[in-house]
Amino acid sequence: MEWIALYLALGLLVGFVAGLLGVGGGLLMVPVLTWAFMQQGFTAEYNIHMALGTSLATIVLTALSSLKAHHGHGAVEWGVVQKIVPGIVLGTLVGALVATQLSDRGLKLFFTLFLFYAATQMLLGFKPRPTRGLPGWSGMTVAGGVIGLVSSWVGIGGGTLTIPFLTWCNVRMPAAIGTSSAVGLPIALAGALGYVLSGEVANDVATGLPAGSAGFVYLPAFAAIIATSWLTAPLGARRTHSWPVVRLKRIFAGLLYLLGVRMAYGLLSG
Repeated sequence: MEWIALYLALGLLVGFVAGLLGVGGGLLMVPVLTWAFMQQGFTAEYNIHMALGTSLATIVLTALSSLKAHHGHGAVEWGVVQKIVPGIVLGTLVGALVATQLSDRGLKLFFTLFLFYAATQMLLGFKPRPTRGLPGWSGMTVAGGVIGLVSSWVGIGGGTLTIPFLTWCNVRMPAAIGTSSAVGLPIALAGALGYVLSGEVANDVATGLPAGSAGFVYLPAFAAIIATSWLTAPLGARRTHSWPVVRLKRIFAGLLYLLGVRMAYGLLSG
């Protein structure tokens, strides 16, 4: 029961952060789930894969709640969503299906480096040229493919890439956050499906996934997290439209640095 309590508490935090920053919450979930699965004695070889798959599955519901709240504020650029989604879906599916070919340590290292990159990019607040705008269909498809691929390897809804990309193209921060919440839904759907399928294949080759798993998705954790994250995502979304942009960026960057240090410590001590 203590693990269910942890997952319920994690859901409360993840939901608020997802609504506030337009991210799926994977950057919070993956480190916590990786640690929890290790403590529960799950097969070490697949702990990070399980954390990534479970994270993406929960983001489906979190993204829906966050999207509904941001849409109510008129902060979702649906034209952008339409152009970027095809590349998102393809990149996410490919990334999730090939993730089993990557080692547990390799995925953790990639995730850690990505955290520090995303935090630095957001904290420094690189200013785009005033004349820069969004690319056309082909450019948006390529951007979506890259966002989807990386998101599937770090178990996120894509906000840490989508938001910097959109602000770099001179989309206002609140609109970038709202649009990112919409983009997170197809990323989560495609990624979760990919991890379910690749996990089933891995389990057939060498059994060892815990009971209650659907591929690389651990269903007890999934159910507990979505039970509470759905409640707090709208609360975070309301703060997005009342807090200054600079404060949002600093919160985002600080959170990423904190998690990056935690993951780096685990790699060095492992």
